[in-house]
Amino acid sequence: MCPLICSGLSHESHRRDVEQVYLRCSQGSLEWLYPTGAIIVNLRPNTEASAGHVAGLYVCIKPMIYSQGSHLYLERAGDLTLLLAEEDQAQATVHCFSLAEGVLFVEAVPQTDISRRITAFQYELVPSRGPGAHMYPYLLPGRVTCKPCSDEEVLMAVCTSDFAGSGIFGVVASGTNDHSPVVVTLGRLFRQKSRVFAWSGAKGRGWGGRINVPAQCLVQPGGDEYLLTGSVHFGEAWLGCAPRYKDFLKLYTQAQREGTNPCQIDTE
Repeated sequence: MCPLICSGLSHESHRRDVEQVYLRCSQGSLEWLYPTGAIIVNLRPNTEASAGHVAGLYVCIKPMIYSQGSHLYLERAGDLTLLLAEEDQAQATVHCFSLAEGVLFVEAVPQTDISRRITAFQYELVPSRGPGAHMYPYLLPGRVTCKPCSDEEVLMAVCTSDFAGSGIFGVVASGTNDHSPVVVTLGRLFRQKSRVFAWSGAKGRGWGGRINVPAQCLVQPGGDEYLLTGSVHFGEAWLGCAPRYKDFLKLYTQAQREGTNPCQIDTE
């Protein structure tokens, strides 16, 4: 996690200055106090990556509701494309772009009084490939698909996803045009990141929480038990590969016999 705090007061006398900052964590936050001039935010993974690997990485940013004082652009070879205007940042909506598209250019809006202005956002580096990546609507807007994961993707998802467990879908809460949060109850929890699911005790049947499901994907409350895997973005769980649990058990048992399962889990 990389929190970075900058201050425009350091170059207030040079209001047209453009400064470079470098962030090499996979997720973090940036606060620009009293913004003046502009900053170029270089986001790169803290590994030596090939050109193909970088092309498969996206940056997702989520502005804070109090963020103001700047416009956010994508900059590539001197050309700027507006990503997020100052007035839109209070909605705290996630926006994603490919690293191959350019770098983040944050330009301060000229103000007579900058004392109350703070530009602030969280960011994550998100791979566009892998189990369940096609289910995150902000990554590829308008191109979410709900096709079943392949056997190989399911086995990899239970090993590498931010969360994995088995449970049932419950009430579908009101959401947006892109997705809806669905209440889930998990009888088994193999792993989780950021504690998105809370233990509710034996009477509550195990672990409880919410998973964001893309609007294109229909879920049936109650009914069958599913293997629930997915990713965590900005503290929220998003559904990835989710076959029926009984089908996953058959697949996992067969992979165990053949020695092709990528990891061991306790299915008892």
